[in-house]
Amino acid sequence: MIKRKQQQVSQLSGESGFTIIESLVALLVVAILLTAIAPVIVLATATRVQSRRVELATQAAKTFIDGIRTGAITAPSAVTTLAAPTSAAPRRISDVAAIPAVAAVAATGSTPAIAAVAAIPAVTGRPQDYLINTTNMAAPTLVTDLTSLYCVNKNGQLNLPGCSTNTDNLFYIQAGQITGINDGYRLGIRVYRADVTNADFPLTASTVDTKNTQTPFTGGLGSRKAPLVEMTTDIGNSTTTFQALCQRLGTATNQSCQ
Repeated sequence: MIKRKQQQVSQLSGESGFTIIESLVALLVVAILLTAIAPVIVLATATRVQSRRVELATQAAKTFIDGIRTGAITAPSAVTTLAAPTSAAPRRISDVAAIPAVAAVAATGSTPAIAAVAAIPAVTGRPQDYLINTTNMAAPTLVTDLTSLYCVNKNGQLNLPGCSTNTDNLFYIQAGQITGINDGYRLGIRVYRADVTNADFPLTASTVDTKNTQTPFTGGLGSRKAPLVEMTTDIGNSTTTFQALCQRLGTATNQSCQ
């Protein structure tokens, strides 16, 4: 009786298990599925991390601007002085076709007279030639340039210029005054990742023809050389005049600051 029960138990236990072949097939199927979805997982993770990084960099830049405007942060010492626009090198707006002159039309019957309109000359150029932006500010070229940048650590604290490669740093902020006159200034800001190494220098920045900021969508770790954020804003004071603001923004070739 006991032997018969033992045989029945052993038969049941043997029938309820998986063979080695079945286990290997199951592992193979799982491996194929993981291989198929791995790129999607990596892309989604990288994009989420990069989007969060750009968001934090934008917040850091806006906080920096608020600090400059309230006086909590001293104005950056780096100053890029622009030469006054000339006919050979104007700061101008995008192409605008010329408008020919219109002769005066005398009144006839119930139609009122139309006054003459002088011709308006064409304006040639590009928006980037017209607006003062960060392309007027040179990007860091040497690791020693970090000493002139501001540091933002992982706790969100901003440190005065004098950065160094520190694992507690999250971002480097490059800030400078872009101005042609002394009545206020145009503040240029770039935010770089703090995990840059010596091999990453010189760092890059947008040019008049190419936008080189990092995109929130990436399939990898993203570029450490390119800035996360670039922006400019005007910093005025109690004596800032319209003429000063107009000159900092730039004037069209057929216009002047009035």
